[in-house]
Parts: sequence; C-alpha cells; structure tokens
Amino acid sequence: MAEAALRTASPDRTRVLQWLQTYGVYAGVALLLVVNIAVTPYFLSAENFRTQAVQVAPVIIVAIGMALVIGTEGIDLSVGAVMALAASVTALYLGYGLLPALLVVAVFAAAIGLANGALVALVGVQPIVATLALMVGGRGLALVLLPQLEDLRNPGLASLGSGAVLGVPYLILVAGVLALLAAFVVRRTTFGRQLLAIGDSRPAAQLAGLPVRRVLIIVYVLCALLAAVAGVLATARLQASDPTSLGNLMELSAITAVVVGGTPLTGGRVNIAGTVAGAVLIQLLTATLIKHDLPPSWTQIAQAIVIVCAVYAARGRGKR
Repeated sequence: MAEAALRTASPDRTRVLQWLQTYGVYAGVALLLVVNIAVTPYFLSAENFRTQAVQVAPVIIVAIGMALVIGTEGIDLSVGAVMALAASVTALYLGYGLLPALLVVAVFAAAIGLANGALVALVGVQPIVATLALMVGGRGLALVLLPQLEDLRNPGLASLGSGAVLGVPYLILVAGVLALLAAFVVRRTTFGRQLLAIGDSRPAAQLAGLPVRRVLIIVYVLCALLAAVAGVLATARLQASDPTSLGNLMELSAITAVVVGGTPLTGGRVNIAGTVAGAVLIQLLTATLIKHDLPPSWTQIAQAIVIVCAVYAARGRGKR
C-alpha cells in the first residue's frame, strides 16, 4: 500500500514541478498584483504602473542579453560595468551631439563584448572568469574616464529619457521591441537555433559543423550592446552620468530574472517571455516591500528566497 501511494504521489509531484517550471513566474506576478491591489494604497494608479515599468525596463534589456548568453551555457558578469562605461562615454562625447555619442558608446560596448567572446570562444577561458575580468576592468575604465557624477544637459538625451509615444515612455517601448526581436531571433532564425544547439552540447555542435566560435562571439557582443542600451537609457532618465553606482549588481538582477523566468543555467534553452516576467516579478517584489516601509535588507532576503525556489523548481529541467 505504501509503495503504491508513493508511486501515485511521484507523478503528481512531477506534474507540479513541471507546471511551476512553465508557469510559476507568471503565477508569481499575478499573485503579487493581487496582493498589491488588496493592500497597497494607490497601486492601481496609472502613475504607479508607469513608474514600475520605467524602473524595470533597463533590467529587462540587460536580462535579454544575459538570457542569450546563458542559452549558450555561459554567463556575463560584465553587464553592470558596461552600463557604467556607457554612462561615462555618453557624458564625454555628448558635446559632439547625441548620435555621435551613441555611436562611440556602441563601439566601446562592442569592444567589451568582443573581448569577452574572444576569451571564451578562442582562448577557452571559462565565461565566469573571462567576464569577471571585464567586470572589474570595465568599471575601472568607466571611473577613469569620469571619476564622479556629472549632470547632463542635452535636449535629445532628455527627450530619450522622458519622452513618450501615445503616453508610453520610450524606455518601455525600447524594452518591448528588443524583447520581441530577441524572441524572434531565438525561435525563428538559424542563428537562434545554432545558439541553442551550442548550449545543448558544444562538442556536438562542433562535430555538426556549426560556427561555434562565431556564434559565441556574436552572443557576447549582443549582450554588451544591450547592456550599453540600458546604460544610456538609465543615464537619459536620470539626466546625469554616475559611473560609480550605475549598474551596480545589475548582473545579479539580470541572472535572477533569467533563472526565475525559466531559462536553465545549463544552456540549450532560452525563454524570453519568462525572462521579462522574471524581471517584472523582482521589480514588483522590491516595490511591494519598499511601499510597506520594509528595509532594503528584507528585499535582498526575499530575492534570495525567490532564486532558491526557482532553482528548486528547475531541478531536472536541464537541457532539451
């Protein structure tokens, strides 16, 4: 009787874990929305939703790039440093015009991504080690270029940070468009299939003749460029360049969003919709605790609990 009960319970437990793996992040977002509607004053106001969306947009953008990297069974710890570097370079070259400044930012970011990709794909350095080096070096370079906070006064940059289309801020539009593009690339393009194949098994991808090195380099360059976009948008929103604090712990926020959203750290799978939902979940959780006057330490504890739950639910998910 006991053995029969265990056999019955095991499939039920498996189904619950599978449901959590697929829909848990969306259920978490829905639960937080319901709780906030019930207990948080003025939560349903349009201004509150606008504020939450604007705050989470840079995290979504960075997390999209992180999801692509993790899909190859890699990791990128340098995204926060790239954001800080984008802020410094924007401040230094904004006098030449917004477009030239953005082009220089793109060059710097691509260089960081190229260095990360080359170390991983060509030299064979472990991704966590390669990107850790660029995390430290990139942040140092940002502080060398601009050692302190600097206010920025540029109409184009101000419009980028505060402008809107039909009431929807540019930051939200950019994050949404990038998420849709990333989902299309992963699901519908040869590059996306190659990316997933490499994450599933790099030796098998090499034996199949896939351009493993090229794909890995491109993925790290894309991740760095997305981090730079987030850095520019955050700088535009603040109307100030602050490389000392911009992007701090952003790599952890992005990894959390990716893992909670259902992308396994073992690679071979990328869930862009889940990544966006994961970022929203973390933002709602943080905002809920802040609105109820809980100290920041509780926010960190709550995020840690969410990560542990996500990792537990992901057990056995592995690769495709």
